[in-house]
Amino acid sequence: MACHLRRLLLLFLANVVATAAPALAIFHFDFRFDTDGPFSGGMMSRHDMWRRRAAESKARDAKNSARLAKAVGKGGGDDITAADVTVTPYTHQGHWLTVGIGTPPQPSKVILDMGSDLLWTQCSLVGPTVVQEEPVYDPSKSSSFSLLPCGSKHCEEGAFTSKNCTDKRCAYENYYGVLTATGVLATETFTFGAHHNASVNLTFGCGKLTNGTIASASGILGLSPGPLSLLKQLAIPKFSYCLTPFTDRKTSPVMFGAMADLGKYKTTGKVQTVPLLKNPVEDIYYYVPMVGISLGSKRLNVPAESLALKPDGTGGTAVDSATTLAYLVEPALTELNKAVMEGLKLPVANKTVDDYPLCFELPRGTSMDGVEAPPLVLHFDGGADMMLPRDNYFQEPSPGMMCLAVVRPPFKGAPSVIGNVQQQNMHVLYDLGERKFSYAPTQCDKL
Repeated sequence: MACHLRRLLLLFLANVVATAAPALAIFHFDFRFDTDGPFSGGMMSRHDMWRRRAAESKARDAKNSARLAKAVGKGGGDDITAADVTVTPYTHQGHWLTVGIGTPPQPSKVILDMGSDLLWTQCSLVGPTVVQEEPVYDPSKSSSFSLLPCGSKHCEEGAFTSKNCTDKRCAYENYYGVLTATGVLATETFTFGAHHNASVNLTFGCGKLTNGTIASASGILGLSPGPLSLLKQLAIPKFSYCLTPFTDRKTSPVMFGAMADLGKYKTTGKVQTVPLLKNPVEDIYYYVPMVGISLGSKRLNVPAESLALKPDGTGGTAVDSATTLAYLVEPALTELNKAVMEGLKLPVANKTVDDYPLCFELPRGTSMDGVEAPPLVLHFDGGADMMLPRDNYFQEPSPGMMCLAVVRPPFKGAPSVIGNVQQQNMHVLYDLGERKFSYAPTQCDKL
Protein backbone atom coordinates (compact mmCIF):
# COMPACT_ATOMS: atom_id res chain seq x y z
CA MET A 1 0.00 0.00 0.00
CA ALA A 2 1.39 3.32 -0.65
CA CYS A 3 0.34 6.60 0.58
CA HIS A 4 2.72 8.52 2.62
CA LEU A 5 0.59 10.70 4.56
CA ARG A 6 -2.87 11.05 3.69
CA ARG A 7 -3.62 7.92 5.39
CA LEU A 8 -0.64 7.06 7.32
CA LEU A 9 -2.71 5.12 9.57
CA LEU A 10 -3.15 2.79 6.59
CA LEU A 11 -1.03 0.32 6.16
CA PHE A 12 -0.70 0.16 9.55
CA LEU A 13 -2.20 -2.42 7.13
CA ALA A 14 -2.87 -5.58 8.80
CA ASN A 15 -3.22 -8.99 7.44
CA VAL A 16 -6.02 -10.44 9.36
CA VAL A 17 -6.67 -14.13 9.65
CA ALA A 18 -9.53 -15.71 11.51
CA THR A 19 -7.82 -18.23 13.70
CA ALA A 20 -8.81 -19.38 17.11
CA ALA A 21 -8.12 -16.63 19.58
CA PRO A 22 -8.86 -16.03 23.21
CA ALA A 23 -11.89 -14.22 24.48
CA LEU A 24 -13.96 -11.61 22.82
CA ALA A 25 -13.26 -9.27 19.95
CA ILE A 26 -9.53 -9.72 19.77
CA PHE A 27 -7.55 -9.18 16.58
CA HIS A 28 -4.15 -10.78 16.99
CA PHE A 29 -1.38 -9.15 14.97
CA ASP A 30 0.84 -12.18 14.71
CA PHE A 31 4.22 -10.75 13.74
CA ARG A 32 5.65 -13.94 12.31
CA PHE A 33 7.28 -13.55 8.95
CA ASP A 34 7.28 -15.72 5.83
CA THR A 35 9.53 -15.71 2.85
CA ASP A 36 7.53 -13.15 0.95
CA GLY A 37 8.43 -10.16 3.08
CA PRO A 38 9.49 -8.52 6.31
CA PHE A 39 6.40 -9.70 8.10
CA SER A 40 6.90 -13.22 6.94
CA GLY A 41 10.38 -14.10 8.14
CA GLY A 42 11.31 -17.53 6.90
CA MET A 43 14.17 -17.07 4.42
CA MET A 44 14.28 -13.29 4.88
CA SER A 45 16.83 -11.85 7.32
CA ARG A 46 15.96 -9.20 9.85
CA HIS A 47 17.94 -6.65 7.83
CA ASP A 48 16.13 -7.48 4.58
CA MET A 49 12.83 -7.33 6.42
CA TRP A 50 13.46 -3.78 7.66
CA ARG A 51 14.56 -2.51 4.24
CA ARG A 52 11.60 -4.12 2.48
CA ARG A 53 9.12 -2.85 5.04
CA ALA A 54 10.54 0.68 4.91
CA ALA A 55 10.28 0.79 1.12
CA GLU A 56 6.71 -0.52 1.17
CA SER A 57 5.77 1.90 3.92
CA LYS A 58 7.21 4.79 1.94
CA ALA A 59 5.27 3.82 -1.16
CA ARG A 60 2.04 3.47 0.78
CA ASP A 61 2.47 6.82 2.44
CA ALA A 62 3.07 8.43 -0.94
CA LYS A 63 -0.48 7.52 -1.83
CA ASN A 64 -1.87 9.06 1.32
CA SER A 65 0.21 12.16 0.83
CA ALA A 66 -1.22 12.63 -2.62
CA ARG A 67 -4.74 12.26 -1.27
CA LEU A 68 -3.99 14.74 1.49
CA ALA A 69 -2.62 17.25 -0.96
CA LYS A 70 -5.71 16.88 -3.12
CA ALA A 71 -8.04 17.18 -0.15
CA VAL A 72 -6.26 20.62 1.07
CA GLY A 73 -24.51 4.31 7.45
CA LYS A 74 -24.64 1.75 10.03
CA GLY A 75 -24.67 -2.03 9.36
CA GLY A 76 -27.00 -4.56 10.90
CA GLY A 77 -26.47 -7.95 12.45
CA ASP A 78 -24.50 -9.35 15.39
CA ASP A 79 -22.11 -7.48 17.69
CA ILE A 80 -18.69 -7.67 16.06
CA THR A 81 -17.02 -6.96 19.42
CA ALA A 82 -18.09 -10.45 20.51
CA ALA A 83 -16.08 -12.11 17.73
CA ASP A 84 -12.64 -13.60 18.22
CA VAL A 85 -10.61 -12.49 15.22
CA THR A 86 -6.89 -12.81 14.67
CA VAL A 87 -4.65 -10.57 12.63
CA THR A 88 -1.55 -12.10 11.09
CA PRO A 89 1.51 -10.39 9.56
CA TYR A 90 1.35 -10.90 5.83
CA THR A 91 4.53 -10.28 3.84
CA HIS A 92 5.86 -6.76 3.42
CA GLN A 93 2.42 -5.29 2.81
CA GLY A 94 0.97 -5.53 6.28
CA HIS A 95 -1.35 -7.78 8.23
CA TRP A 96 -4.32 -9.71 7.05
CA LEU A 97 -7.60 -10.93 8.45
CA THR A 98 -9.67 -13.79 7.13
CA VAL A 99 -13.35 -12.92 6.93
CA GLY A 100 -16.30 -14.85 5.62
CA ILE A 101 -18.19 -13.06 2.83
CA GLY A 102 -21.75 -13.87 1.88
CA THR A 103 -24.37 -16.46 2.75
CA PRO A 104 -23.00 -19.07 3.08
CA PRO A 105 -19.61 -17.48 3.96
CA GLN A 106 -16.77 -17.59 1.44
CA PRO A 107 -13.31 -17.06 3.03
CA SER A 108 -11.34 -13.98 2.03
CA LYS A 109 -8.03 -12.59 3.32
CA VAL A 110 -8.14 -8.80 3.60
CA ILE A 111 -5.27 -6.50 4.57
CA LEU A 112 -5.95 -4.17 7.48
CA ASP A 113 -5.38 -0.56 6.41
CA MET A 114 -5.70 2.39 8.74
CA GLY A 115 -5.09 4.80 5.89
CA SER A 116 -8.21 4.05 3.89
CA ASP A 117 -11.83 3.43 4.74
CA LEU A 118 -13.22 1.08 2.09
CA LEU A 119 -13.57 -2.65 2.74
CA TRP A 120 -13.16 -4.40 -0.61
CA THR A 121 -12.35 -7.82 -1.96
CA GLN A 122 -11.68 -9.27 -5.36
CA CYS A 123 -14.92 -10.37 -6.91
CA SER A 124 -15.82 -12.54 -9.90
CA LEU A 125 -18.52 -10.06 -10.91
CA VAL A 126 -16.00 -7.53 -12.26
CA GLY A 127 -13.89 -9.80 -14.43
CA PRO A 128 -10.36 -11.24 -14.27
CA THR A 129 -8.59 -10.84 -10.93
CA VAL A 130 -5.00 -11.25 -9.74
CA VAL A 131 -3.86 -14.45 -8.04
CA GLN A 132 -4.97 -14.90 -4.44
CA GLU A 133 -4.83 -17.75 -1.91
CA GLU A 134 -8.57 -18.34 -1.52
CA PRO A 135 -11.04 -18.83 -4.35
CA VAL A 136 -12.25 -15.48 -5.66
CA TYR A 137 -15.48 -14.36 -3.97
CA ASP A 138 -18.45 -15.19 -6.20
CA PRO A 139 -21.56 -13.10 -5.40
CA SER A 140 -23.76 -15.43 -7.46
CA LYS A 141 -23.22 -18.05 -4.75
CA SER A 142 -24.45 -15.73 -1.99
CA SER A 143 -28.09 -15.11 -1.07
CA SER A 144 -27.25 -11.85 0.74
CA PHE A 145 -25.38 -9.94 -1.98
CA SER A 146 -26.92 -6.73 -3.34
CA LEU A 147 -25.50 -3.97 -5.57
CA LEU A 148 -25.74 -0.37 -4.40
CA PRO A 149 -27.19 2.25 -6.76
CA CYS A 150 -25.44 5.52 -7.56
CA GLY A 151 -27.90 7.47 -5.45
CA SER A 152 -27.14 5.51 -2.28
CA LYS A 153 -25.68 7.32 0.73
CA HIS A 154 -22.41 5.43 0.72
CA CYS A 155 -21.88 5.98 -2.99
CA GLU A 156 -22.38 9.71 -2.54
CA GLU A 157 -20.25 9.94 0.62
CA GLY A 158 -17.37 7.73 -0.47
CA ALA A 159 -14.06 9.55 -0.98
CA PHE A 160 -12.88 7.53 -3.97
CA THR A 161 -10.09 8.52 -6.32
CA SER A 162 -12.82 8.56 -8.97
CA LYS A 163 -16.33 7.16 -9.41
CA ASN A 164 -19.08 7.01 -12.02
CA CYS A 165 -22.37 5.31 -12.75
CA THR A 166 -22.22 2.22 -14.94
CA ASP A 167 -25.50 0.41 -15.60
CA LYS A 168 -26.88 2.15 -12.49
CA ARG A 169 -24.04 0.69 -10.42
CA CYS A 170 -21.76 2.79 -8.22
CA ALA A 171 -18.41 2.13 -9.91
CA TYR A 172 -15.22 3.40 -8.27
CA GLU A 173 -11.46 3.51 -8.66
CA ASN A 174 -9.01 3.85 -5.75
CA TYR A 175 -5.25 4.40 -5.77
CA TYR A 176 -3.13 2.83 -3.00
CA GLY A 177 0.24 4.19 -3.97
CA VAL A 178 1.66 1.39 -6.08
CA LEU A 179 -1.75 -0.29 -6.28
CA THR A 180 -4.91 0.55 -8.18
CA ALA A 181 -8.26 -1.10 -7.43
CA THR A 182 -11.57 -0.75 -9.24
CA GLY A 183 -15.00 -2.17 -8.51
CA VAL A 184 -18.64 -1.53 -7.68
CA LEU A 185 -20.21 -0.85 -4.30
CA ALA A 186 -22.53 -3.48 -2.86
CA THR A 187 -23.86 -4.76 0.45
CA GLU A 188 -23.12 -8.18 1.85
CA THR A 189 -23.01 -10.21 5.07
CA PHE A 190 -19.52 -10.45 6.59
CA THR A 191 -18.63 -13.03 9.22
CA PHE A 192 -15.76 -12.27 11.62
CA GLY A 193 -14.18 -14.61 14.13
CA ALA A 194 -13.33 -18.27 14.55
CA HIS A 195 -15.07 -19.86 17.53
CA HIS A 196 -16.91 -16.73 18.65
CA ASN A 197 -18.03 -15.39 15.31
CA ALA A 198 -20.37 -12.56 14.42
CA SER A 199 -22.12 -11.74 11.16
CA VAL A 200 -22.80 -8.14 10.15
CA ASN A 201 -24.15 -6.39 7.06
CA LEU A 202 -21.67 -4.01 5.44
CA THR A 203 -21.22 -1.86 2.38
CA PHE A 204 -18.10 -3.03 0.54
CA GLY A 205 -16.33 -2.95 -2.79
CA CYS A 206 -16.81 -5.90 -5.13
CA GLY A 207 -13.68 -5.29 -7.17
CA LYS A 208 -10.25 -6.23 -8.44
CA LEU A 209 -6.67 -4.98 -8.68
CA THR A 210 -5.85 -3.37 -12.00
CA ASN A 211 -2.28 -2.49 -11.02
CA GLY A 212 0.09 -3.85 -8.38
CA THR A 213 -0.17 -6.79 -6.02
CA ILE A 214 -1.27 -7.54 -2.48
CA ALA A 215 0.75 -10.73 -2.14
CA SER A 216 -2.06 -13.24 -2.63
CA ALA A 217 -4.46 -11.50 -0.26
CA SER A 218 -8.00 -10.88 -1.50
CA GLY A 219 -8.58 -7.24 -0.63
CA ILE A 220 -8.35 -4.50 2.00
CA LEU A 221 -10.20 -3.67 5.21
CA GLY A 222 -10.02 0.09 5.84
CA LEU A 223 -10.14 1.44 9.42
CA SER A 224 -9.51 5.13 8.79
CA PRO A 225 -11.94 7.80 10.07
CA GLY A 226 -13.58 7.94 6.61
CA PRO A 227 -17.33 7.47 5.97
CA LEU A 228 -17.12 3.91 4.59
CA SER A 229 -14.99 2.55 7.42
CA LEU A 230 -16.21 -0.53 9.24
CA LEU A 231 -15.97 1.60 12.38
CA LYS A 232 -18.42 4.14 11.01
CA GLN A 233 -20.78 1.58 9.49
CA LEU A 234 -21.08 -0.40 12.74
CA ALA A 235 -20.86 2.64 15.03
CA ILE A 236 -17.91 1.12 16.92
CA PRO A 237 -16.94 3.80 19.46
CA LYS A 238 -13.37 2.71 20.18
CA PHE A 239 -10.63 0.25 19.31
CA SER A 240 -7.13 -0.55 20.52
CA TYR A 241 -4.08 -2.54 19.50
CA CYS A 242 -0.76 -3.52 21.01
CA LEU A 243 2.04 -4.29 18.56
CA THR A 244 4.87 -6.66 19.33
CA PRO A 245 8.25 -5.89 17.74
CA PHE A 246 8.42 -7.18 14.16
CA THR A 247 11.31 -9.52 14.83
CA ASP A 248 9.75 -11.12 17.91
CA ARG A 249 7.37 -13.17 15.75
CA LYS A 250 4.71 -13.03 18.43
CA THR A 251 1.03 -12.20 18.35
CA SER A 252 -0.36 -8.71 18.89
CA PRO A 253 -3.99 -8.06 19.85
CA VAL A 254 -6.38 -5.56 18.34
CA MET A 255 -9.64 -5.02 20.20
CA PHE A 256 -12.95 -3.32 19.46
CA GLY A 257 -15.75 -1.89 21.58
CA ALA A 258 -15.86 -2.77 25.27
CA MET A 259 -12.75 -4.93 24.96
CA ALA A 260 -10.77 -1.82 24.01
CA ASP A 261 -10.05 -0.64 27.55
CA LEU A 262 -6.48 -0.06 28.72
CA GLY A 263 -7.62 -0.34 32.33
CA LYS A 264 -8.44 -4.03 31.84
CA TYR A 265 -4.91 -5.04 30.91
CA LYS A 266 -1.52 -5.05 32.61
CA THR A 267 0.84 -2.29 31.47
CA THR A 268 4.51 -1.61 32.22
CA GLY A 269 3.96 2.15 32.58
CA LYS A 270 1.21 4.63 33.27
CA VAL A 271 -1.73 5.23 30.96
CA GLN A 272 -1.69 8.70 29.42
CA THR A 273 -4.39 10.37 27.34
CA VAL A 274 -4.38 13.20 24.80
CA PRO A 275 -7.10 14.60 22.52
CA LEU A 276 -7.72 13.16 19.07
CA LEU A 277 -7.68 16.16 16.75
CA LYS A 278 -9.83 16.49 13.67
CA ASN A 279 -8.33 17.70 10.44
CA PRO A 280 -10.62 20.46 9.10
CA VAL A 281 -10.07 19.36 5.50
CA GLU A 282 -9.86 15.54 5.34
CA ASP A 283 -10.58 12.41 7.35
CA ILE A 284 -7.65 10.22 6.35
CA TYR A 285 -5.64 10.22 9.55
CA TYR A 286 -5.94 10.16 13.32
CA TYR A 287 -4.15 13.27 14.67
CA VAL A 288 -2.63 13.97 18.11
CA PRO A 289 -1.33 17.30 19.55
CA MET A 290 2.46 16.85 19.61
CA VAL A 291 4.17 20.05 20.77
CA GLY A 292 7.81 19.11 21.28
CA ILE A 293 10.58 16.50 21.29
CA SER A 294 13.41 15.52 23.62
CA LEU A 295 16.33 13.15 23.23
CA GLY A 296 16.98 11.83 26.69
CA SER A 297 16.75 14.77 29.06
CA LYS A 298 17.59 17.34 26.38
CA ARG A 299 14.59 19.26 25.03
CA LEU A 300 15.19 20.04 21.36
CA ASN A 301 14.76 23.50 19.90
CA VAL A 302 11.51 22.78 18.07
CA PRO A 303 8.79 25.48 18.09
CA ALA A 304 5.39 24.02 18.99
CA GLU A 305 3.79 25.91 16.12
CA SER A 306 5.95 23.99 13.61
CA LEU A 307 4.23 20.78 14.74
CA ALA A 308 0.69 22.16 14.86
CA LEU A 309 -2.22 21.07 12.67
CA LYS A 310 -2.99 24.10 10.51
CA PRO A 311 -6.45 25.51 9.62
CA ASP A 312 -5.84 24.56 5.98
CA GLY A 313 -5.40 20.88 6.96
CA THR A 314 -1.61 20.74 6.58
CA GLY A 315 0.93 19.76 9.20
CA GLY A 316 0.05 18.20 12.52
CA THR A 317 0.99 14.76 13.81
CA ALA A 318 -0.80 11.58 12.72
CA VAL A 319 -0.68 8.12 14.30
CA ASP A 320 -0.45 5.23 11.83
CA SER A 321 -0.21 1.53 12.41
CA ALA A 322 0.88 0.68 8.88
CA THR A 323 3.80 3.04 8.45
CA THR A 324 7.16 1.68 9.54
CA LEU A 325 9.30 4.80 9.39
CA ALA A 326 8.32 7.83 11.43
CA TYR A 327 7.98 11.21 9.69
CA LEU A 328 9.08 14.45 11.25
CA VAL A 329 8.69 17.92 9.78
CA GLU A 330 11.31 20.64 9.83
CA PRO A 331 12.96 22.03 11.87
CA ALA A 332 12.26 19.08 14.18
CA LEU A 333 14.00 16.51 11.96
CA THR A 334 17.17 18.60 11.62
CA GLU A 335 17.27 19.15 15.39
CA LEU A 336 16.78 15.45 16.06
CA ASN A 337 19.51 14.47 13.59
CA LYS A 338 21.93 16.89 15.27
CA ALA A 339 21.09 15.60 18.74
CA VAL A 340 21.45 11.98 17.69
CA MET A 341 24.82 12.59 16.03
CA GLU A 342 26.04 14.40 19.15
CA GLY A 343 24.66 11.88 21.63
CA LEU A 344 25.36 8.57 19.93
CA LYS A 345 28.98 7.52 20.38
CA LEU A 346 29.26 6.00 16.91
CA PRO A 347 30.72 7.26 13.63
CA VAL A 348 28.22 8.50 11.07
CA ALA A 349 28.22 6.19 8.04
CA ASN A 350 29.45 7.74 4.79
CA LYS A 351 26.65 5.99 2.93
CA THR A 352 22.93 5.53 3.42
CA VAL A 353 20.83 2.36 3.38
CA ASP A 354 17.82 2.45 1.07
CA ASP A 355 15.21 4.69 2.73
CA TYR A 356 17.30 5.56 5.80
CA PRO A 357 19.13 8.89 5.31
CA LEU A 358 21.06 8.84 8.62
CA CYS A 359 23.00 5.73 9.61
CA PHE A 360 25.85 4.93 12.01
CA GLU A 361 28.60 2.34 11.74
CA LEU A 362 28.44 -0.32 14.41
CA PRO A 363 31.66 -1.72 15.91
CA ARG A 364 32.83 -4.80 14.06
CA GLY A 365 31.03 -7.88 15.27
CA THR A 366 28.44 -5.83 17.20
CA SER A 367 24.72 -5.60 16.55
CA MET A 368 22.45 -2.73 17.48
CA ASP A 369 21.47 -4.69 20.60
CA GLY A 370 24.85 -3.85 22.11
CA VAL A 371 24.52 -0.07 21.69
CA GLU A 372 23.00 2.24 24.28
CA ALA A 373 20.88 5.16 23.13
CA PRO A 374 18.83 7.68 25.11
CA PRO A 375 15.03 7.51 24.80
CA LEU A 376 13.27 9.68 22.26
CA VAL A 377 10.46 11.54 24.02
CA LEU A 378 7.43 12.97 22.25
CA HIS A 379 5.70 15.75 24.19
CA PHE A 380 1.98 16.42 23.82
CA ASP A 381 -0.20 19.37 24.67
CA GLY A 382 -1.43 19.05 28.25
CA GLY A 383 1.78 17.50 29.59
CA ALA A 384 1.60 13.88 28.39
CA ASP A 385 4.83 12.31 27.09
CA MET A 386 5.49 9.23 24.96
CA MET A 387 8.90 7.74 25.74
CA LEU A 388 10.39 5.66 22.92
CA PRO A 389 13.28 3.29 23.73
CA ARG A 390 16.11 2.70 21.25
CA ASP A 391 14.36 -0.06 19.31
CA ASN A 392 11.36 2.20 18.69
CA TYR A 393 13.31 4.75 16.68
CA PHE A 394 16.44 2.94 15.45
CA GLN A 395 16.68 -0.06 13.11
CA GLU A 396 19.47 -2.21 11.71
CA PRO A 397 18.50 -2.57 8.03
CA SER A 398 21.97 -3.79 7.05
CA PRO A 399 24.62 -5.68 9.07
CA GLY A 400 26.87 -3.21 10.81
CA MET A 401 24.55 -0.24 10.16
CA MET A 402 22.32 1.33 12.80
CA CYS A 403 19.89 3.76 11.19
CA LEU A 404 17.51 6.38 12.47
CA ALA A 405 13.96 5.28 11.57
CA VAL A 406 12.75 8.88 11.35
CA VAL A 407 12.69 10.68 8.01
CA ARG A 408 11.35 13.78 6.30
CA PRO A 409 7.69 13.76 5.11
CA PRO A 410 7.28 13.36 1.34
CA PHE A 411 6.05 16.88 0.63
CA LYS A 412 5.58 20.26 2.22
CA GLY A 413 2.43 20.39 4.30
CA ALA A 414 2.37 16.65 5.03
CA PRO A 415 2.04 15.71 8.71
CA SER A 416 4.59 14.22 11.03
CA VAL A 417 3.72 10.57 11.61
CA ILE A 418 4.11 8.26 14.60
CA GLY A 419 4.53 4.91 12.84
CA ASN A 420 4.22 1.31 13.94
CA VAL A 421 7.85 0.94 15.00
CA GLN A 422 7.39 3.83 17.42
CA GLN A 423 4.30 2.11 18.80
CA GLN A 424 5.72 -1.37 19.36
CA ASN A 425 5.13 -2.66 22.89
CA MET A 426 2.73 0.22 23.39
CA HIS A 427 -0.97 -0.44 23.97
CA VAL A 428 -2.79 2.38 22.18
CA LEU A 429 -6.50 3.14 22.22
CA TYR A 430 -8.58 5.32 19.89
CA ASP A 431 -11.77 6.50 21.61
CA LEU A 432 -13.72 7.91 18.69
CA GLY A 433 -16.73 8.90 20.77
CA GLU A 434 -14.76 10.90 23.32
CA ARG A 435 -12.16 11.99 20.73
CA LYS A 436 -9.28 10.74 22.89
CA PHE A 437 -6.07 8.82 22.23
CA SER A 438 -4.65 6.83 25.15
CA TYR A 439 -1.45 4.82 25.38
CA ALA A 440 0.70 2.91 27.85
CA PRO A 441 3.94 0.92 27.60
CA THR A 442 2.95 -2.75 27.59
CA GLN A 443 4.46 -6.19 27.06
CA CYS A 444 2.16 -6.80 24.11
CA ASP A 445 2.73 -10.54 23.79
CA LYS A 446 1.44 -10.93 27.36
CA LEU A 447 -2.01 -9.49 26.67
